[in-house]
Amino acid sequence: MPSPPEILIARCDVLNAAADPNYRQTMRCGRHTMLADERVARGGADAGPMPFEYLLSALGSCTSITLRMYAERKGWDLGAVTISLALHRAQEGDRIERRVTMSATLTAERQAKLAEICEKTPVTLALKSGVSIRTTVASAGP
Repeated sequence: MPSPPEILIARCDVLNAAADPNYRQTMRCGRHTMLADERVARGGADAGPMPFEYLLSALGSCTSITLRMYAERKGWDLGAVTISLALHRAQEGDRIERRVTMSATLTAERQAKLAEICEKTPVTLALKSGVSIRTTVASAGP
């Protein structure tokens, strides 16, 4: 049986123009433009979040969106949803801590179900699977 066709989920272009200071990167994703940079202490100009902060933001926003979608289908009120994330690097490997807080009062059963849903968000699954990366390097010159 043939495998299902690949589906393009997202596409972004990253540009570091010759005129950009140090490590500043301009990212274009669809009609959105964002900046990434490193902190001054790391040689950047702190013009935008660091790349790992974008990674955490992707995980946090996907978690919040997925929880909202699930709660809407169930008719549950979550109130305000806050996702706090931290990336820790240690000799035994990287670890992300994710804390999810809802302003609404929820039963222990609903909290447990939402914790289960957090582990199934698309970005969570991609990170846990260790996404394969294929790189091609090209040059404009001869």
